[in-house]
Amino acid sequence: MIIAVASGKGGTGKTTVAVNLAAVMPGPATYIDCDVEEPNGHIFLKPDIERSHTVAIPTPSVDAEKCTGCGRCAEVCRYNALACVRGKVLVFPELCHGCGGCALACPVKAITETDRPVGVVESGRSGAIGFVQGRLNVGMAMSPPVIRAAKTEAPPDGTVIIDAPPGTSCPVIAALNGSDYVILVTEPTPFGLHDLKLAVETVRELGVPFGIVINRSDVGDARVTQYCHREKIPILLEIPDDRRVAEAYSRGEMAVDAVPEWREQFGRLAQLIADVAAEPVEESG
Repeated sequence: MIIAVASGKGGTGKTTVAVNLAAVMPGPATYIDCDVEEPNGHIFLKPDIERSHTVAIPTPSVDAEKCTGCGRCAEVCRYNALACVRGKVLVFPELCHGCGGCALACPVKAITETDRPVGVVESGRSGAIGFVQGRLNVGMAMSPPVIRAAKTEAPPDGTVIIDAPPGTSCPVIAALNGSDYVILVTEPTPFGLHDLKLAVETVRELGVPFGIVINRSDVGDARVTQYCHREKIPILLEIPDDRRVAEAYSRGEMAVDAVPEWREQFGRLAQLIADVAAEPVEESG
């Protein structure tokens, strides 16, 4: 079972929910940090890293002697990573998505591809929990290749907890694809509600079942709760603004270890999601 933990905005407590949920999962569990621009799950899980490999994408290299300057490569590139100026092809590698279309379109085979490192994937263990994290190289703007590479490290059995990037852009889609269930973490504020609505639209478009966790639930107003009731979205867990949890977070400790009652709360959350996943899916048509 693959459970993705996402949020419409940063700072809602997404990683807090993801690492604590991984800690209470019955049976084998693996935590994958797909927030590759700023992964921080390792702060709480403190894993022993055992393996690491570089993530690279193919980037075009133009042979000036073969190139005829026809511009066909630039025409097929949907990301403007190539431009043909006065018969000379210019390559902008930071815009390249590694699709290979330019090499296929070149009529004289003047384009070859070279690997350009964009990040790294590290894996190991944190006690009984499997641990994987992707890290985007500094200065790189395209994280989906690193996210996809991190997800390939997921074991074939057990529960996988994916800590997705915040927001609703391409990196989030890359992280959520293939998930069996999505937990959306929000906070009861106007900004939290606004971004939650965007996240809900995204997950509904993907067709993945989902529920809501409200962090700092006793701060703010009731508009998030009212929205969930109106949209018939299950509220899986409400986490109050507990100073003990905040202090544990500042020390890099998990709530389920610092505050005993929260182990029971997250245990119920894990069981609730397992029960939802076990429900038969109605076939359309």
